[in-house]
Amino acid sequence: MQYCDALHLYVVHLVCCASDLLTTALVLGLMDCASRYRKMKKTSKRKNQGSGSVRIIAGDWRGSRLPIPDLPGLRPSGDRCREILFSWLQAHIRGAVCVDLFSGSGALGMEAASRGAALVILIEKQRRAAEILQENATRLKAENTRIVATDAIQWLHQCAAQSLDVAFIDPPFGLQLETRALELITSGDCIKSGGHVYLETAATAAITVPGPAWEISREKVLGEVRMLLLKKVGVILKAIDA
Repeated sequence: MQYCDALHLYVVHLVCCASDLLTTALVLGLMDCASRYRKMKKTSKRKNQGSGSVRIIAGDWRGSRLPIPDLPGLRPSGDRCREILFSWLQAHIRGAVCVDLFSGSGALGMEAASRGAALVILIEKQRRAAEILQENATRLKAENTRIVATDAIQWLHQCAAQSLDVAFIDPPFGLQLETRALELITSGDCIKSGGHVYLETAATAAITVPGPAWEISREKVLGEVRMLLLKKVGVILKAIDA
């Protein structure tokens, strides 16, 4: 009888241990699943938001972050490039009318707006990028910006003569878009006398100064990036059809 009672107690103990082990395994399994689910959500959120952010360096929105959409060809101008560029332009931005062609993250245009430009037109043809630009402008209460969801080259065909003080040209590398944009800015006489065009290209890209009305104001190679600031110093003469 004593042997049966001992055996019974041993069996009960084994059952209890097995139950505890099973419970523990279930709990650990659920915790692991929850952890994997959280990681998946974070990864999905990062993919939806983009691949990081850029910081506005100075001005009214100093320190504000602009998300970078995860879209092909989008390559925001880096902090160091923008620091150099706006040191070149520091006497010319406040009160200026600017256009940020191929705007992407809006790093150049929003920096100009933060520093007191009267109006910055941000041109971006990719719908999602344009939507994020508008969200940023709304969040920052950037009343001196206008987002235009269109192709920059098409927009330049309609650009009014002498309507801009500064144009930023920072397109995807390797497509010769900067050359075409500069040609249209020149042929359309879009920039006022004394105004500037900034080009950011691959360090190996060749840019030709478009005629005697322009001069190279500043130039610098920073790693794989070439920075070129052109100044309009004369009047562009147009041929008159007979």
